[in-house]
Amino acid sequence: MSKLKLGPLPDDKPVKVTVELPASVHRDLVAYAEVLGRETGQPVADPVRLIVPMLERFMATDRGFARARRVSTGSEA
Repeated sequence: MSKLKLGPLPDDKPVKVTVELPASVHRDLVAYAEVLGRETGQPVADPVRLIVPMLERFMATDRGFARARRVSTGSEA
């Protein structure tokens, strides 16, 4: 089984988000939620809840973003 980049979702109070996704992205989001549920043993009731952790993970691992952020805050070493 492949290892997904996301782990179990924290049990946070949901926040309503309105976003328009292409149908293909929505299908992939639903499929990702299904795989994540199987892998973690905790079904994802609403695939929309994956969007925030995915964005957080993407930004945390984007070296260009981290570099630009350091430059903009003046903490470039």
